[in-house]
Amino acid sequence: MLDRLATRLATAALRLPPARTRRVTLTRGIPVRVRDGVPLRTDHYAPELPGVPTVLIRTPYGRGGPMRLLGRLAAERGFHVVIQSCRGTFGSGGTFAPLVHEREDGLDTLDWLRRQPWWSGAFGMFGASYQGFVQWALAADAGEELRAMVAVVTASGTRDSTYAGESFALDTVLTWAELLQAQTVPWLARQWELKRGQPRLVAALAHLPLAEADRVATGVTVPFFQEWLRHHTPDADYWRARVFGDRIAEVHAPVAMVSGWHDIFLPAQLRDFAALRAAGARPRLTVGPWTHGSPGLFVAALRHGLDHLDAYLAGRNPPTPAGAGATAPVRVHVGGAGGGWRDLPDWPPPAVPTRWHLHPAGGLSTAGSVPSEPDRFHYDPADPTPSLGGPLLVAQRAGPVDNRPVEARPDVLTFTSAPLDAPVEVIGPVRAEIHLRSELSHVDVFVRLCDVDRRGRSWNVCDGLVRVAPGRFTADATGVVRVPVELWPTAHRFAPGHRLRVQVSGGAHPRYARNPGTGEPLGSAVTLRAGWREILHDPLCPSAVVLPTMPPASRLSPC
Repeated sequence: MLDRLATRLATAALRLPPARTRRVTLTRGIPVRVRDGVPLRTDHYAPELPGVPTVLIRTPYGRGGPMRLLGRLAAERGFHVVIQSCRGTFGSGGTFAPLVHEREDGLDTLDWLRRQPWWSGAFGMFGASYQGFVQWALAADAGEELRAMVAVVTASGTRDSTYAGESFALDTVLTWAELLQAQTVPWLARQWELKRGQPRLVAALAHLPLAEADRVATGVTVPFFQEWLRHHTPDADYWRARVFGDRIAEVHAPVAMVSGWHDIFLPAQLRDFAALRAAGARPRLTVGPWTHGSPGLFVAALRHGLDHLDAYLAGRNPPTPAGAGATAPVRVHVGGAGGGWRDLPDWPPPAVPTRWHLHPAGGLSTAGSVPSEPDRFHYDPADPTPSLGGPLLVAQRAGPVDNRPVEARPDVLTFTSAPLDAPVEVIGPVRAEIHLRSELSHVDVFVRLCDVDRRGRSWNVCDGLVRVAPGRFTADATGVVRVPVELWPTAHRFAPGHRLRVQVSGGAHPRYARNPGTGEPLGSAVTLRAGWREILHDPLCPSAVVLPTMPPASRLSPC
């Protein structure tokens, strides 16, 4: 009764289409045995409707709570819904090892589905974050029976996100390890730890060596955390069996992607979108003003996901044909004053690459670089430049925040434009080219783009970090290295009277592991070396950020 009431309230609140049936039978904890005999606990939501397709959700986060609501919502709309706990989680046998067993366990689960009397011969998949990774692990081998996928804040591989810029996404990885371990402790103990502000996790994020941080955070050694510290080089064989992007072209099911501008996997998910487009597919993409776990993302995922499954899995309410008022394949939310939703024909949209040059005295302008002395700052990994907002795993700490506290630090350089006379709308990939000279050969370069409003508040828009090591980039005769920095893609409108600001610093801790400056191995480094950096911005070394600017005549009106 409570489940039915919850789904009715959710249907009304989310403005979903009416249910096709309220008669849903739930069978819990079915032991689906895979090829090595391990039982995977599985819940089945069966609507009292004949011949309907199946939605498969495989998850390491449990089958209750939001999953139970999603199961009933989808079942009431005419789908068999199968929600399965990944091995080693929530009653399933075996040991959870991220990404290791998902292809084989997914294929064995699909084989089990084929043997069920209610199987119609067609299925789709739905899920966010890790639930999306398991979709990509299975998708290329699922054959024609796979009719639709809904991939929310996820990607076909985690390697690039784990080592963004060849650094290490410490906050994301360690927070996730702590979250997984917390699922095994009593509920009251977990609530007490959260109420205390997770002091063990906070201490772990500041701890060196990193190889001990998992024990500080959780009290136990976390095998995958140790492995990710060891196998961090780009050529590591370890990741070859744990990423699935090389087979995207073999996936023919229509894919709906939902993400947020401040999501930790956004760059990787947009690369998946590009790979599907290159293979001739027509995926749907929605990117909103969301972080990885924000409530708005959950609502959007339900709306877009159920609509996509209705259209492509069940064959109901198919999209209007192109040229007759069809829904655009790409829909993005433009942040900033006067932004709003935009419909686009593709991603990225046509834009004009506009160079905003770093100037002396903290200036930022589209005018060319001028003769000038470098700006300097001193980075000390013993007092690392902190991260503030942006793409983080925990929604409460992520997203746009006022950056003035970090900009007041002496180890952060800022370059700010004059107040804008006209709006500047930026939609697409963002990159920077930073000319750097350092007394150390092992350094990080962090670049962040901000929107400074009329009150002087500096709101982060997007950012990126690159780790510099000997041999990675070529230095000139004076020791200057040109460092290309890929920032997060964005869609943002800088309003008249606002100013653009670019930060340049030596790190963003604990979002990224601090660079010790010594070249010691990632997991065992304990020696910290501070040093000076010089950022050059003269005509020979024109440091700049390159923004994909929408010409005024081409800007699309808010929808």
